[in-house]
Amino acid sequence: MSCPVYHAAAELNPVLLPIDWLLGAWESDEPGEGSFPSIEPFRYTETLHFSHVGQPMINFMFNAFHAESKKPMHWECGFIRMQPGTNRVAFIIAQNSGLMEIEEGELTGKQLNLQTHALARISFAKKPHVKQISRVFQLRSDGRLEQTVSMATDNQPMMQHLHVIYRRPS
Repeated sequence: MSCPVYHAAAELNPVLLPIDWLLGAWESDEPGEGSFPSIEPFRYTETLHFSHVGQPMINFMFNAFHAESKKPMHWECGFIRMQPGTNRVAFIIAQNSGLMEIEEGELTGKQLNLQTHALARISFAKKPHVKQISRVFQLRSDGRLEQTVSMATDNQPMMQHLHVIYRRPS
């Protein structure tokens, strides 16, 4: 027996109209750049998929690959919710590194500003542990999507970790 698949073209829940610009597929336009004091700088490509099934949430999956070797690097998946009648947004995220997080923030125009609300990790997660994350998504005037991720760990203060610009695949 297989899992049921939702086939009908569901109508977008009206709560999500302010962030409907995220929906669909995105891929990095040029390789993104990552750095942090505890690692070597790197370049990566990434695909983003934002979808919905008519419920008051957006489902997402982010897949990152090393720009040169094309090896898988990082996966994130989860849900985006909006507090009805407000500009409050929450990302509920599971990462393949064993980190689970809730980021909350506000939508201003076509920009999402999110910060860590809660973090949990597997008991054998690699150290140093991530302590805080902030993320900004901005829909640019040229139609591209920009993401900047900053983080703090046990031994590093909050600083930029990732920056990438996406376009819709042709």
